[in-house]
Amino acid sequence: MKATGSVIYRLGGGLLRVALGFYFSRIERFHLERVPASGPVLFTSNHPNSVTDAFVIGTSVPRKVNFVATVQLFRFQPLRWLLTHCGVIPINRVKDDPRAMRTVLDTFEACFRVLERGEAIGIFPEGITHDDPQLKTVKTGAARMALELEHRHGGKLGLRIVPVGLTFSAKETYRSEVLASFGQPICVADWLGGYPGTKHECLQRLTAEIEQRIESLILHLRRLERARLAQAVKRLYLDHLQVANRVIQEPVSSRVGELMLTQAIARAVDFTYEHHPDRAATFANRLDHFEHWLRRLNLSDEELAHFPDKTRLVGQSVGWTFLGLVLLPVAVYGWLHRLLPILLINWAIKRFAKLSTDRTHVSTTALLAGVVGFALWYGAYLTIFYALFGLPASLWYALSLPIASLVAHYYLRGLRRFAASARDAWVLLRAPVTARHLLALRNELIAEIDAARWQVPTEAVR
Repeated sequence: MKATGSVIYRLGGGLLRVALGFYFSRIERFHLERVPASGPVLFTSNHPNSVTDAFVIGTSVPRKVNFVATVQLFRFQPLRWLLTHCGVIPINRVKDDPRAMRTVLDTFEACFRVLERGEAIGIFPEGITHDDPQLKTVKTGAARMALELEHRHGGKLGLRIVPVGLTFSAKETYRSEVLASFGQPICVADWLGGYPGTKHECLQRLTAEIEQRIESLILHLRRLERARLAQAVKRLYLDHLQVANRVIQEPVSSRVGELMLTQAIARAVDFTYEHHPDRAATFANRLDHFEHWLRRLNLSDEELAHFPDKTRLVGQSVGWTFLGLVLLPVAVYGWLHRLLPILLINWAIKRFAKLSTDRTHVSTTALLAGVVGFALWYGAYLTIFYALFGLPASLWYALSLPIASLVAHYYLRGLRRFAASARDAWVLLRAPVTARHLLALRNELIAEIDAARWQVPTEAVR
């Protein structure tokens, strides 16, 4: 069974990498070198995107990761067989079946056996997936598991906890981006002091450490009412920070750099509210006025920032006209093949993704339905084409399908953006007085941010 499970895990991992590669335009792994190459490891991550979170971590780490999942997934026998062979460990939560809480202890013992073999386990200590990007309260389960197992081995097992922060640019949107950031490992033996005599205090200390380290890897705002202000400052001022910043001290990618600067903006907003509340309130009021007019005119801040650059609009129009004519046949070809799989995916999302309550299941549903839908329909197209034209032509046809599909998607998305940009430019040109007033207000807001920036100590944003 172990050999069978290993084969199924590798095959499943390969299939998931392909599916994730098509759904997300980019999955970036930051500080992957912090993951121990061997020995028992407990990955603890935030949980913003349902099962997709496990997919991202499992395909990012160069070693097998066994995940803990709700027992509800094991009630369908074929799925139970597949999950068991992939190393997924069932856990019963109170919300699953409060009469069967004995299975929680069984889950711990199953996890202990996996870690004692020197393998890795991934858990989500918030206990639930949620639509809110903020980290929920971290429960003590991860610390309890880690301390109890290390204590059983007298502090000699070498168990390490690796915190993971997952950041999705737009988790429910096809071809969005993901950042998986790995924190410094926590040596569990270092937290055994006083255990089990002061068990509760030890659990609380280690849980607080896990929570703090996950928070440092994502954009976490302790005061949600300040989140809108931080996001607005980011939209207005991120470009300025990227040119000259006091935060990033190492070479990083654009996605990592954006997260680090956004974290600094959030900390600066907190500092300003705490030390200069009147200034923060005045800025928030002016921002409300600015955004009210943007919403009233249905304008984007990006287009306003470029007003009145008519040369940009003309160049954009000429460029899109040329590119649109060249790529139109490929886009049409791609959409003719994409239509039926996309209809299946959209049906699955409406049927299974629980859109009325949250959007955390959209990407997982789209991924799984996409694997089935595209494999089914593209396989049918390829079979028909092979029957008509034979092998050599069929190989070229098969290669054309994923390329044309991506071209079709980006063509339509680009066309929508261009139409919105043209509409915004038309509104701004027809109301030049209002446009100049809004642009002046925007520049005043940026100047206010710039002035406030230098009053925030460097240590307050790091």
